[in-house]
Amino acid sequence: MPADYFPLFIMLVVSVAFAAIGVGVSAILGPHRPTAIKGQTYESGMPTIGTARRRVWIRYYLVAVIFILFDIEIIFFYPWAVVFKQAPLFLLIEMVVFVAILLVGYIYVWRKGGFDWY
Repeated sequence: MPADYFPLFIMLVVSVAFAAIGVGVSAILGPHRPTAIKGQTYESGMPTIGTARRRVWIRYYLVAVIFILFDIEIIFFYPWAVVFKQAPLFLLIEMVVFVAILLVGYIYVWRKGGFDWY
């Protein structure tokens, strides 16, 4: 059984070695000309305003968590779609219930204003 994982181990070793060699060679052979301008914080081409330790608007986190929640729940559609033709009727009913729960959650967040950026 462990012999079955040998090709996977070889691929892991080769990929880690390739990444380490690439980073090492670029660090050794790359140009190093630090300046004050290059050392400044760069954020989306905009000059920084204030300190990085300021408070972040809570709505940013709320929208991020809602996106992750719905995004991960949508991943459950893939295995269901793969076995859809061979699946019994029970699986179809279960997926309809799952979608209904998602829809209720989506409508709740929408009505509470969780998707508004103001």
